[in-house]
Amino acid sequence: MNNRVLQIATLIHNGCRPLLFVPVLLAALFMTACTDTSDSNAKTKKRKPSAHLVAIDKSKSMNLSTPSTRAGTLLALRQVRVFNQEEGKITALPFHPGDKFTKGKLLVSLDGSLLRAQQDKALATRKQAEQDLRRTTSLVKKRLAAEDERARFETELRVAKAEEQLLRTRLAYTTIKAPFDGTVTERLLEPGDIAPRHTHILTIIDPESMITRVHVSELLLARLKTGDPADITIDALGKQVFRGKISRIYPAINPKTRLGTIEVTFDKIPAQAQAGSLCRVRLMPPAQSYLMIPFTALRRDEQGEFVFTINDKQQASKQYVSTGLRHQNLIAVNSGLEADTVIITKGFLGLKEGKKVRSNLKPKQASQTPS
Repeated sequence: MNNRVLQIATLIHNGCRPLLFVPVLLAALFMTACTDTSDSNAKTKKRKPSAHLVAIDKSKSMNLSTPSTRAGTLLALRQVRVFNQEEGKITALPFHPGDKFTKGKLLVSLDGSLLRAQQDKALATRKQAEQDLRRTTSLVKKRLAAEDERARFETELRVAKAEEQLLRTRLAYTTIKAPFDGTVTERLLEPGDIAPRHTHILTIIDPESMITRVHVSELLLARLKTGDPADITIDALGKQVFRGKISRIYPAINPKTRLGTIEVTFDKIPAQAQAGSLCRVRLMPPAQSYLMIPFTALRRDEQGEFVFTINDKQQASKQYVSTGLRHQNLIAVNSGLEADTVIITKGFLGLKEGKKVRSNLKPKQASQTPS
């Protein structure tokens, strides 16, 4: 319109008579008004709200077995710290760390010469007490000695025997023998050292008792039981997988971490396995039913997690949910949603509660079936 008025004004300025151009001016204004009205109507039609294009899916109830891998450390269940019960000089200590031994082999020997001398003395005292008792008993029979004297010699004999037994036991403590087939892991003293009583001399382990302990969530712990299979990998031995099983589930949960402890044993212990090595345990609990949705459908705001569903009027509707386990590209919904509910998985830009939506896709199954 402005352009046409400008053209007419230019003609008048160039000397045309105003009266001649009045009809022309009116016609131009009428045409402009008509044009503007039609343009306005077209724009009004274009502004009419259209349905928001989205992609949809369905929530599905699925049975999932969700393997879980936990890190642990190899431990020897049978580990003994060898202490001496008698003090003395170490006379023999034949094994070093890494050395293997068999049950009954001598591990530690202490100088027992002083105890042997005391034992010989106790032996002589016991023999003397036996002779005194025999002599006194004979005299009592002949009524040449009192009965209380014979009782005194009986008491002395019992004391002498007890002293002899005590020294025999203490002398046995000067030699320490292996309680099982095993390996030395620590040697803390050397032959010639004086070992005070209750000194830590050696540490030994039974490699055939190798296990691992791992900590697992209390949620997972409730689904495990002794005898369940487990796969074990040892970082130092590469990717080789060793079969095992859960041998013990500890009854207490750590109140700070909410973790429980389980023990896993090998079906066959690797020859190269060493106590203290880092290992990883893959647990395979029984399958459990979950309500799963694609992870991309999950949204969050200040009130929590939610998904967009589609109501009967084909409008987007917020549905707040509580989620749990994640499996690949899926996530489990613990509450707030029912199975086979149509949910929106894509097209969230500009999407609001109550907005009209449309989809040219058919709902598909919520994810692939897990292996």
